Amino acid sequence: MRAPLEHVYAAAAAVERWPIILPHYRWVRRLEGSLVEMAAWRPFGPLKYPTWWVSEMTLDRAASEIRYRHVRGITRGMKVVWTLVEAREGGVDVEIVHTWDGPRWPLIGRVAANLVIGPVFIHGIASRTLAGIKRAVESAA
Repeated sequence: MRAPLEHVYAAAAAVERWPIILPHYRWVRRLEGSLVEMAAWRPFGPLKYPTWWVSEMTLDRAASEIRYRHVRGITRGMKVVWTLVEAREGGVDVEIVHTWDGPRWPLIGRVAANLVIGPVFIHGIASRTLAGIKRAVESAA
């Protein structure tokens, strides 16, 4: 992303503003403490599938990381780490890593996570989120 690290981190951390800058987000609400409730659309052409989850969000400005631990929703148990690093040529590289064994469904949980939930839903929403934050910070720079 072609913007200062502080701007990218601020946009990524200000999750309550995501529905304003990210059209695929339906809402983000702060719950008690570090809990955030998030809801997004996963588009499939003209159709949109609603998704929802609650995460414990931890900000680590010194490490330029934002961490989530999903505590409610189909992705309960997922850990997500956003790492922001200043790029040599300027700007910021952002990496999102999702760690999850899948839903606790007998026999098919891991298969569903690896074949559908991860590549279709999680990747689809995360890639749109990164692209939208990139648009927002680069247009403001």
